[in-house]
Amino acid sequence: MGYENPYQSPYAGSYAPTAELADTHERAAFIRRTYAHLTGAIFAFAAIEAVIFTLVPAEAIFRFTMTVAGPWSWLILLGGFMIVSWVARSWAQNSTSRQTQYMGLGLYVVAQAIIFVPLLCIAQTYTRDPWLIPSAGIITLLTFGGLTAAVFLTRSDFSFLGMYLALGGLVAIGLVVCGIFMGFSLGIWFSVAMVALACGYILYDTSNVLHHYRTDQHVAASLALFASVALLFWYVIRILMYLNGRE
Repeated sequence: MGYENPYQSPYAGSYAPTAELADTHERAAFIRRTYAHLTGAIFAFAAIEAVIFTLVPAEAIFRFTMTVAGPWSWLILLGGFMIVSWVARSWAQNSTSRQTQYMGLGLYVVAQAIIFVPLLCIAQTYTRDPWLIPSAGIITLLTFGGLTAAVFLTRSDFSFLGMYLALGGLVAIGLVVCGIFMGFSLGIWFSVAMVALACGYILYDTSNVLHHYRTDQHVAASLALFASVALLFWYVIRILMYLNGRE
């Protein structure tokens, strides 16, 4: 993402050790900061969505979404989100300023909240299941918790997954673009595959927290984890919508 070594310290001249090489106290403090920031990002995401749906009726959001819906508008939205994500990750990973790192995390949370609005609107308004979104949230958190516990208990290093996850992500983007242009639904099995991809990213990111991130990179680490959680949440919602018969 424009930076050759994502685990290098974001501060010029900094020699903070990786979590794996740090002493027990420093490693524990880094992990606490990382997951505290992840928790804050999740609560901020939920708060932004609550404000949006409180101020703007779901029907109005749906009408606007249907009005602007089209291959080019969705491609522009996807392209814009990818650009914003790249900028946010660059700020969080490469900055010489802690303030800029927080700006990157905040920018990414806001971008995710915005891109989730149409999906949450459809899930909330047209599935007739008020428990769909809460159920998706519970499934996402339980899955994330289970995968996190597996990594922490086994202390396995899943960094080898990086190349395969990147390839899977590129294939997924290609399929999404083809689906937009050709007007076909990718179906439930694509969503299942994306859930598997998100789980792979959670294993990868969590093992990086244990082994490869430097102890001053808690903001970048929390952003990576939040991105994986958001991806999992998105496709869990899609699967529940398919099962509900509203996709």
